[in-house]
Amino acid sequence: MKQEFIITIYSENHIGLLNRITINFTRRKINIESLTVSESAIHGVSKFTIVINETEDRVKKVVRQLEKVVEVLKAFYHTNDEMVYQEIALYKVPTEALYESDDIENLVRKNGARILEITKEFTVIEKTGHKTETQEMFDALNQFGVLQFIRSGRVAITRDPIERLSEFLKERDDLLNQID
Repeated sequence: MKQEFIITIYSENHIGLLNRITINFTRRKINIESLTVSESAIHGVSKFTIVINETEDRVKKVVRQLEKVVEVLKAFYHTNDEMVYQEIALYKVPTEALYESDDIENLVRKNGARILEITKEFTVIEKTGHKTETQEMFDALNQFGVLQFIRSGRVAITRDPIERLSEFLKERDDLLNQID
């Protein structure tokens, strides 16, 4: 049965790596719902956070293939329950709608959002949360005519007390020291 999985990939930062990673999904006809890349807590290591809807068996296979990419140090997969995650959304609405009633202000307060910028023509609102929450905010604001909307990819960390990559690197270093 298909469900949402979060794949985290730790790698060195090399040109063309994103293409080599995404081709693994393309070959298997797996759609990427969200993709975010940033520095990790470990200096010199990048972290890819990829969200897909797939069966666990297919996720395991793609993770094994991802680990064969030379620059990939390690890849993991998780369910949503194993992760703490958020997305950020920005909404641009006409400023005129703010002046006509207090409905937008009430929506901002009720949804834990915040106003980033107000100009004569438009107001930019920011909301962080899960995709369903940011979509609900869009639906509510759209009655006022959303001029622009963007939602980021997911950012996520495990509920584990330490980074699993740290454990992997320690085990690898211990093994290499035994060989020497």
